[in-house]
Amino acid sequence: MFSRLVTRQARQFSTSARAGSDALMVHRNSSHNNPSIPFSLTPENQKIAKQIIAKYPPQYKKAAVIPLLEVAQKQNKNFTSISVMNHVAEILEMPPMRVYEVASFYTMFNREPVGDHFVQICTTTPCMLGGCGSDKIVEAITSHLGVGLGETTPDKKFTLLEVECLGACSNAPMVQINDKFYEDLTPESITSILKDLSAGKQPKTGPHSSRKGSEPDGPLTALTEEPPAPEKIFLAEWR
Repeated sequence: MFSRLVTRQARQFSTSARAGSDALMVHRNSSHNNPSIPFSLTPENQKIAKQIIAKYPPQYKKAAVIPLLEVAQKQNKNFTSISVMNHVAEILEMPPMRVYEVASFYTMFNREPVGDHFVQICTTTPCMLGGCGSDKIVEAITSHLGVGLGETTPDKKFTLLEVECLGACSNAPMVQINDKFYEDLTPESITSILKDLSAGKQPKTGPHSSRKGSEPDGPLTALTEEPPAPEKIFLAEWR
């Protein structure tokens, strides 16, 4: 029998700090988030809100709460404050608590301020295994920005967050920055993207590799010949 114990350090599934239910659900007034801070939709967004509400029967206009919260959050620098939620409740003539329930349930609504560039890095299995792996992308981002997961840079330009699958598994590893996807990443390409954003430039979205979309990176390995005519297939089955 072996008397020596061999230990190894296992990688955690998530490296973000755990947030308790009180932090996720309960609102606490602060200097940057309290009902006395005014908020209202701009005239342009008011027109958008009317167009969204018009899609629903008058008695069910409260069903527009999610798209209206999204419009309001974008206007408020990606921050769904208590004032934002109260204003949406006023527009839809619904109890504010119903809006709070929606905003606190969906993680797409940021109930704390984020940087100008909201970087969401996917670390689920496809991104962890695809390409160079999401671990190296996380390391490149944290090293370049000088912040950890769940933190914001001192200049308020970048907020970094670890998230679950963002739906671009065939182009892993990838990140979402605000509303844009950057895919097929390497430590070098994500660093270049962050530098461009810092300089006020708009980096290329989509794959940062030689391929376009989700097509294979290289020559075709399937369907390389003309398929047989349908009638030949059917006749072969009957014989």
